[in-house]
Amino acid sequence: MPVQCSSCGEKRATLKRPKTGHSLCKECFFWAFEEEVHQTIVSAKLFKPGETVGIAASGGKDSTVLAHVMKLLNKRYSYGLELMLLSVDEGITGYRDDSLETVKRNQQQYELPLKIVSYEELYGWSMDAIVKQVGMKNNCTFCGVFRRQALDRGAVMLKVDKICTGHNADDIAETVLMNVLRGDIARLRRCTAISTNSEGEGVVPRCKPLKYAYEKEIVLYAYFKKLDYFSTECIYSPNAYRGYARTFLKDLESIRSSTIIDIIHSGETLSIRDDVKMPVQGTCTKCGYISSQTLCKSCVLLEGLNRGLPKLGIGKHHRLHHKIVNNEPLTEKEKSKLKVLDI
Repeated sequence: MPVQCSSCGEKRATLKRPKTGHSLCKECFFWAFEEEVHQTIVSAKLFKPGETVGIAASGGKDSTVLAHVMKLLNKRYSYGLELMLLSVDEGITGYRDDSLETVKRNQQQYELPLKIVSYEELYGWSMDAIVKQVGMKNNCTFCGVFRRQALDRGAVMLKVDKICTGHNADDIAETVLMNVLRGDIARLRRCTAISTNSEGEGVVPRCKPLKYAYEKEIVLYAYFKKLDYFSTECIYSPNAYRGYARTFLKDLESIRSSTIIDIIHSGETLSIRDDVKMPVQGTCTKCGYISSQTLCKSCVLLEGLNRGLPKLGIGKHHRLHHKIVNNEPLTEKEKSKLKVLDI
C-alpha cells in the first residue's frame, strides 16, 4: 500500500528522511530542508542585510546545494545579500580541473560572479607538484593548510564580508572525532562553531549554513532537484585520516541513528578547565597571516618545499623554525633527517 506524505497528507511519499524518519513527498522534503537551513541562518544571525557573501564552491554536492539554497533563501526571505562564488584550484589533474568545469556551469545557472584562485598562483606549487615531492601519505596536510589560506586570500580579493562553506553535520561530527583522537583541545573547542569572527588581518569571517544538514539529505536534495554537481573523490585522499574517522562514524550511525547530532552537541557543550593553557593567536612574522606560532603552518610547509625538505612542515620541527625566520642554512644532519619520508 502506498505511503502518504506525513506532512501534506495528499501526495505519495517519495522518500524517508534519514534525519527524522518522516515519509515525505518531494515538495515537502524540499520545503523542510530549506526551512531548516533558513532557521539555522536566522537563529545564529549569520548574515546582515547589505553584506557581500562569498560561497566556497568546489563543484561538489555540498557547495552546489549551498549555492542553490543560499540564492533561493536570499530571494525568498529578502536577506539583502550580494552573493558570489569563490573557488580554489589546487592543481589536481583529472579531479579539480573537471570539478571547476561544474563550478563554471553553476556560475551560469545561478547567475553569480565567480573568482578562482590557484595554488600555483599563490604559492608557486600545484598539488600535483607537491605530491611528486612529498608522496601520498602526507599530502592532505599541505592541501588543507594551503586551501584555508587560499580561501581567505580569494575572499580579500573579492572584498566579501563573509565566506560561507558547505560543511555539513557529518563533516563536523568527523572533525570532532578527529580532534578527540588527536588530543587537539584547541581545535576541538572551535570545530563545532557555526561561525568564526575575523581573527587577524586578511582573515574573513566564515559560517556554515549547512551545519545541521545530514550528508544523506544533501545528496537526496541534489538528486531530486537535479542539481549539476561533481561527485568524484579526490585522487590524493585515499589515505587521509578523515576517511578513517568517516568510516568509524558511519559504523556508529548504523547502530544509533542520532550519533551525528549527538557528537555535534557534545562538541558544542565542551568546556575547558581554567587552568588548561590554550594557544594564543597571533600573526605570522613572515606573511602576516593568523598563527599561534612565530611562523604560520603555510609558511613552514612552503619553506620546506622550496628547500627540497618537505618534512620540515610535518611533525614537530619547531626547533628549526627560527632558522627559517632568520634565513639560516640547515646543517647536513638536519637536512638528512628532514629528507626521510615515510611514503
